[in-house]
Amino acid sequence: MKKALVSLLMVTLVATACAKGESKTETKTAAAPTASAAATASTKPVELQFYFPVAVGGPITKLIDQLADDFHKENPTITVKPVYGGSYQDTMTKVATAVQGGNSPDLAVLLSTDLYSLLSMKAVEDLTPRFSKDYFNGFYEAFMGNTKSGDTVWSVPFQRSTIVLYYNKDLFKKAGLDPEKAPANWTELKEYAAKLTTSDKSQWGLEIPSTGYQYWMTQALSLQTGTNIVSADGKQVFFNKPEVQEALQFYTDLGRKDKVMPEGALEWATVPSDFISGKTAMMYHTTGNLTKVKTDAKFNFGVAFLPANKKYGSPTGGGNLYVFKNIPEDHKAASVKFIQFLTQPDRVAQWSIDTGYVGTTKAAYETDKLKNYIKDFPQAAVARDQLKYADSELSTYQNGQVTKLFNDNIQAALLGTMTPKEALDKSQQQADDILKNFQK
Repeated sequence: MKKALVSLLMVTLVATACAKGESKTETKTAAAPTASAAATASTKPVELQFYFPVAVGGPITKLIDQLADDFHKENPTITVKPVYGGSYQDTMTKVATAVQGGNSPDLAVLLSTDLYSLLSMKAVEDLTPRFSKDYFNGFYEAFMGNTKSGDTVWSVPFQRSTIVLYYNKDLFKKAGLDPEKAPANWTELKEYAAKLTTSDKSQWGLEIPSTGYQYWMTQALSLQTGTNIVSADGKQVFFNKPEVQEALQFYTDLGRKDKVMPEGALEWATVPSDFISGKTAMMYHTTGNLTKVKTDAKFNFGVAFLPANKKYGSPTGGGNLYVFKNIPEDHKAASVKFIQFLTQPDRVAQWSIDTGYVGTTKAAYETDKLKNYIKDFPQAAVARDQLKYADSELSTYQNGQVTKLFNDNIQAALLGTMTPKEALDKSQQQADDILKNFQK
């Protein structure tokens, strides 16, 4: 038993993230939890331990602390104690250690893709009976994909994202490009990037991160080529399909053949800094960095859908709220109440404004707060509008292991030590070996 727990913890240590148009909808407020789930809280004081990560720029810790304080003012018998866990990976490791030590937190923000790892640990509470169907229907369907296994809902969307294209309008204009027209497809992307790359390479046309979340970028390119890379039940991957090979070939060619992107490792955390400093004219990155770019960029910039190949596409990304199983019932009821508080339309709207994450509910975009923000800053609507082309992020059983091997092989292709086909065939074989035990 001890050996199994250690093994599971090691898998968790390598878990990786992301932090990845609609018609007008009727204004709604988030539905209340069902009576059975949100039974009247005891007058006895309850203190909740709430783990959360930080994966993007901005004052996330201060925002979380303020939300906890505001909740306590409305609910004097419930105190939320936020615990900053570091990165998503670090937070998951700390949560896994606590669960295995019999000291589970009450709730946490963890990657939506951690679902199957948490289910394997029997760590989280089934939330299906804790909220009404109307409550779950208020979230964008693209975000609900990574919350469920079958019809059972295990988490609630919170700080969610897609990948978007950021571009420097001033550099577009300087290069003779229309600053109001982002590249719409892969052909235009390469053409624009070539014009925006200077001969001395002091300015690159494009940067796509190649560390940490290269699987997420490859998945986006694969969706644009016509296929997702994972089954809905987390038991199969499709890494070596022809569409994925076409996607990875395009990704590697941008640096190694087309010379419009730096070769080698492009660090996830430094790509936004390169964009803000003018070192790159375009970047692929999470919309969760939108507020940081808005605050720090000293130039006009645009945000657009990721350029299409056969179609538009991006995987979703980011974190969900999980309630843990081995806690007292009054803590579960209080945790549900806190989730209800966090997902009210005005708070979802303010969280989106403060961070850049996509508002997770339709009702948030009908608030005056977010309507006025988008009117003044239309870039904030792009990720929301791209959701109709989005699909679930890579999430499997043994997700940490599967994602790490896929990341490692993609990076080998980007560095030129393997061909895209070799990298994908190896990834498929390794993932199949891991997942075969879950296909019985």
